[in-house]
Amino acid sequence: MSPRPFTLPLPRAQRMAWRERGAREGEAWLVLHGGPGSGGNPGLWAALSPASQRAVMPDQRGSGASAPRGGLRGQTAAQLVADAEALRGHLGIARWNLLGGSWGAVLALLYAQAHPGHVGQVVLRGAFALRAVEIAGVLLPAPRWGKTLGPLAHPLPAGGRLSLPAVLKRRVQLLQSGTPGVASLRAGRAWALMEALLAAHGQRRALRHAPAGAPRSAALRRQWAVTQRGLRRAQARACATRADRRDRQVWRRLRVQARLLRRRAGLRPGALQRAVIACARAGVAVHWLHGDFDAVCPPANSARGAALGRAHGGPVRHTRVHSGHLAHEPAMARALRAAAVGPGQAPDAPAEAA
Repeated sequence: MSPRPFTLPLPRAQRMAWRERGAREGEAWLVLHGGPGSGGNPGLWAALSPASQRAVMPDQRGSGASAPRGGLRGQTAAQLVADAEALRGHLGIARWNLLGGSWGAVLALLYAQAHPGHVGQVVLRGAFALRAVEIAGVLLPAPRWGKTLGPLAHPLPAGGRLSLPAVLKRRVQLLQSGTPGVASLRAGRAWALMEALLAAHGQRRALRHAPAGAPRSAALRRQWAVTQRGLRRAQARACATRADRRDRQVWRRLRVQARLLRRRAGLRPGALQRAVIACARAGVAVHWLHGDFDAVCPPANSARGAALGRAHGGPVRHTRVHSGHLAHEPAMARALRAAAVGPGQAPDAPAEAA
């Protein structure tokens, strides 16, 4: 990974950060992070081989190291796709493959629809469908988390009393200020902890349903132990009285996320279905991978997307994986590696949290 990100100037005084690794003359891949608002991390390109592939991973505008951090200008799916295309032109890459997970899967589909001539294959992990039920699942605390969140739940809207649009409006209000306040910091900690709990729930279910004595269940247990330690640290940090650098990072990420989710990223109803159909008709190969125990994005998203693409004659694959939502879970890491590099290939290094 580049020690420091490169930057690409964007219109209206914005800059997009991006990193790359691998063989400069190798097979090029555009790696699109989820989030939204989070920025890229090494775990997202761990499925690719640096010996034979070139991975390019931008931080979407307002996200990660892109400037201004937490900026809300141009936060639409169409603009983010245009930013990715500007990066391709800047790098002089004639054709690249796409690897996108969760929210990144949305952008990968839309990019392939807009620029099929510049796309080889598309690999999607845990596809997000921008449906109200998914957004509510991330924003509203489940009853089982009441004890875990404790006093942190206070700044969050109550799902039983407010509609999803009202919850999104409240979230935007908490995060719209140019600087984080006490209420927004507390809410940010609670939402970040909720997201971690939701992802962990999928991991827990994958471990619970692993065949007894299966060789790979040991890797699941080790990963779950790491996740538990991370959750304990997150819970302890969430109750800290002083704000720190990580609080500001979370606040910036959630600020971008709130803008995009409230406006559905500027997409009209049926936009993702139209993108799937366009990819199929253009002959763009799409491989859908989804964890059977994904608690963030329903596995049915990928099943429906694959069926729709297949119905319109597209070269489509659909792989069900014994995992939750995250790319670094053992079964998902293997499946992504097989999809992007080939079966039987082991990762070059352990994946980080994605």
